[in-house]
Amino acid sequence: MPSPRPDYLLSQLDVLETESIHIMREVAAEFERPVLLFSGGKDSVVMLALAERAFWPARIPFPVMHVDTGHNFPEVLEFRDRRVDELGARLIVASVQESIDAGRVAEETGRWASRNRLQTTTLLDAITDNRFDAVFGGARRDEEKARAKERVFSFRDEFGQWDPKTQRPELWNIYNTRIRRGEHIRVFPLSNWTELDVWHYIAREQLEIPSIYFAHSRRVFERDGILLAESEYVTRLPEEPVLDARVRYRTVGDMTCTGAVESTASTVDEVIVEIAATRITERGQTRADDRTSEAAMEDRKREGYF
Repeated sequence: MPSPRPDYLLSQLDVLETESIHIMREVAAEFERPVLLFSGGKDSVVMLALAERAFWPARIPFPVMHVDTGHNFPEVLEFRDRRVDELGARLIVASVQESIDAGRVAEETGRWASRNRLQTTTLLDAITDNRFDAVFGGARRDEEKARAKERVFSFRDEFGQWDPKTQRPELWNIYNTRIRRGEHIRVFPLSNWTELDVWHYIAREQLEIPSIYFAHSRRVFERDGILLAESEYVTRLPEEPVLDARVRYRTVGDMTCTGAVESTASTVDEVIVEIAATRITERGQTRADDRTSEAAMEDRKREGYF
């Protein structure tokens, strides 16, 4: 690992990195059973790299967990398993399919049926079963207006629910970590990062990310302005023809609600140029689950979503 830079040479990325590492070390010191959510997406890739740096030369002192809908992109799952194996970290896979089989949740039906919302129950069950008291997430405040309300340390009650009106103040970056049995804290070390910051950090640190973040040929179809991948998990309507397109993904998630964008960007630098020019957030452009209502994300977060 490189040695720290002198204060007078700190860049914006250095400041963000230092803040995130401080947050991770604070959690490791204050909580007994933390866990880091890792989907294989770009934000969780950066999170894992920051955790590696925060505790180097020791191993990351907590497990990583993926809430798997069963409808994920195979390229991302392959990357997830390989990256965790390289680090020698412990991977916990919380399965939505197992929640369905156990009768904990019911499969959705209809045109926009997705397992994305079902992840909440699976996540909360995994937190309870493993007695996790702090859960690292890769959410950023620039992603969506409900996430802009989040504190870095986001308090969740004994039911895993979030109330934006009862969040604790974080004056001078002092964090209140006190919780009672059954409660937990969601921790967001990337809160102050932007999508562009994430990509600049990936470029600077030469981090590997799943191939679907770069332009590639894929069979897609358009639904309500979103390009969805052709897959066995999505039922197309007769008026939704498949086309071959050159696309990439700005965010990864359940294939049933995560859209692609047409692009020719095949390198990190080319992606950065595209992101710098766009005026639409990645979730606003590519996530169908955020379009069900104006408060879709906030409603899910109140129930216990990431």
